[in-house]
Amino acid sequence: MIARLFKSREMLLALAIAILIAGVATRSAEFATPRNLTQAFNDSSILIILALAQMSVILTRSIDLSTAANLCFTGMAVAMLNKFYPELPMIIIILVALLWGLALGAFNGILVWKIGIPPIVVTLGTLTIYRGLTFVMSGGAWVNADKMSPAFIELQRQLILGIPVLSWIAILVIVVFAIFMRATKQGRNIYAVGVNPIAAVYVGINVGRTKFVAFCISGLFSGLAGYLWVSRYVIASVEVANGYELNVIASCVIGGISIAGGVGSVGGAVLGALFLSLIGLALPVINVSPFWQMAISGAAILIAIILNARSDKQKGRLILKKAQNP
Repeated sequence: MIARLFKSREMLLALAIAILIAGVATRSAEFATPRNLTQAFNDSSILIILALAQMSVILTRSIDLSTAANLCFTGMAVAMLNKFYPELPMIIIILVALLWGLALGAFNGILVWKIGIPPIVVTLGTLTIYRGLTFVMSGGAWVNADKMSPAFIELQRQLILGIPVLSWIAILVIVVFAIFMRATKQGRNIYAVGVNPIAAVYVGINVGRTKFVAFCISGLFSGLAGYLWVSRYVIASVEVANGYELNVIASCVIGGISIAGGVGSVGGAVLGALFLSLIGLALPVINVSPFWQMAISGAAILIAIILNARSDKQKGRLILKKAQNP
């Protein structure tokens, strides 16, 4: 039972996170305090939300390279909306962010579903398009803190039971994803399409539509992250979250989400995002240079890819053995 438990990617990641925290705590005891760990989770919240959004796409054997560009566009859109109409209720601002993000994600999904363009090509193109539209919409100008309303900035910083609202939003998204992926037909369809798209067709699953839904989910939560990012860092610009899509994909890979599709869990994506964030927070504490931080993060990603590949091969051998010995 214990051996089986430690074969789980989630358990190994949880153990790696615990070792990381304990190791850094030997150099700085403050790092492992409940207050600091709560703040670390809060700092990881946006990455967790985006990792879960990306997971829904990767599970269908696709990828969304436009998540950060979507975040940038929707963040700028709601920042400008708040700038010109500061009296708008925050619920309207958040709904606009969600709807803009959903629209951008649906555009990706339509190109993949109806036109049949490979997802990596579609999202590589829309990554540039969404960044360009952000520049056109803003005229290249920034929206800074002095142009944002207090409500826009402070909403996610308010405390509930001593925990920031941003963390509660991440927890809510985790719960919603866990229920959706395991307890709904559409969630199960996403896994089925990733495991075997041909077999999925034979059991009545529309593969193209399922991928479309996955891109819509990715866009929806990227839009939410757009508001959260801009209000957290109190700046909206064309350069917001530039290159952040790599961190998002890395979180999924580290969390055991297979690029080949069909394999992965909500817990793995969350732990992968936490692990990646904690590396970024921990290494400066022990005076590791930024160059080594990049190297260590890259090494963690490569190790995760190797583990995923080995896992896929072992599953393949197991299937062959079962076929040979019915």
